[in-house]
Amino acid sequence: MAGGQGKKGEGMVPLALLLKRELSSERVERPDVLHGQASQARKGEDFTLVKVDCQRVPGDGLSTFSVFAIFDGHNGSAAAIYSKENLLNNILCAIPSNLSRDEWLAALPRAMVAGFVKTDKDFIDKAHFSGTTVTFVIIDGWVVTVASVGDSRCILESAEGSVYFLSADHRLEANNEEVERVIASGGQVGRLNSIGGVEIGPLRCWPGGLCLSRSIGDLDVGEFIVPIPHVKQVKLSNAGGRLIISSDGVWDALTAEMAINCSRGLPADAAASQIVKEAVHGRGLRDDTTCIVVDVLPPEKLTPSVPAPRKQGMGIFKFMFQRKTCESSSHSDRELSEADLVEEIFEDGSAKLAQRLSTNYPLHNMFKLIICAICQVTMRPGEGISVNSTSSKHRRLRPWDGPLLCKSCQVKREAMEGKKHSRDSVSRHNGENK
Repeated sequence: MAGGQGKKGEGMVPLALLLKRELSSERVERPDVLHGQASQARKGEDFTLVKVDCQRVPGDGLSTFSVFAIFDGHNGSAAAIYSKENLLNNILCAIPSNLSRDEWLAALPRAMVAGFVKTDKDFIDKAHFSGTTVTFVIIDGWVVTVASVGDSRCILESAEGSVYFLSADHRLEANNEEVERVIASGGQVGRLNSIGGVEIGPLRCWPGGLCLSRSIGDLDVGEFIVPIPHVKQVKLSNAGGRLIISSDGVWDALTAEMAINCSRGLPADAAASQIVKEAVHGRGLRDDTTCIVVDVLPPEKLTPSVPAPRKQGMGIFKFMFQRKTCESSSHSDRELSEADLVEEIFEDGSAKLAQRLSTNYPLHNMFKLIICAICQVTMRPGEGISVNSTSSKHRRLRPWDGPLLCKSCQVKREAMEGKKHSRDSVSRHNGENK
């Protein structure tokens, strides 16, 4: 598979440079974003969120962005429903107001971390025992930002036909680093035992028996099953691309190539239906099976009425996005040659809040000194705890010691890192503040 598998930071281009290139071009165009979704339900625990008219600046139609997300619940649907209703707002509340577009996009990866953790913390306070995977996609212009926990996935086929994995797989069976992290944090990892002591089934975390190392919810497992998402941000070329966002009901039956091939040449809604149909046909309806297909199209491009055959070395979108006949072929060829590039801006999958909330771009500190970086609660001067601190002990804080956490979020951070292995510590702390 092509794309997105190198070492963290290699080949990445600063966001400010990419946006400067965009602004300096002769003609700045926002892409058309078309989508379709399909699903077949077995347990009724898959939920989707689609919002195509969000605005960074209220009332400014030029500041729109789109949101596409899948929530695959387990042990009930409460966590999936709660996340669908609250996660977007929690992410947006973690981004300061009055930012320029490049600052907003630069702050988005950290805001996604804060939003995921806050959603998990607030849901667990309600003492529900269900959990959910999340794959959350924000598209602003040509920039795509994906945050994920669990085993739902988002893949991208770029204009030149390369495939990029924009999410991470947090199944314990598939991720040795996550197994080591869970064990180091106080969890136990093993398989179910059959009669005779023979181990069967996938790796699970105990207590609870969850196959995943990251999710939102799951009160009955342990705080070391963290809601901190893998985040990847890329900038598409001006030739566009196709995103396939699906729950594990699809990926347990189809590889990325199979999903792309079976839907090639189809518009987004038909493509989503075909992917679900192929997954259910190949494996049976063993699980909820949900798919969202999003086409990011250059403006004024036409799609063929029938699927075009794929030629070697060229991707689906070079056939789907044909220029109008009034434009010269030389201009079209030049655009296609310049379009064969997906620029990687940012990627981080660490489970350490100190790393994930620190400033990764040469911008001003985007966290206010008296606001908790996760739950956004206003704190009294001197009450906050630096996320870079190794203990909860108070000391005089300086502006550059931020971002800061409130006491409750610091307790959660310590529990996620294995310093406190029980959710009881959070409950006791919350009880003390009531």
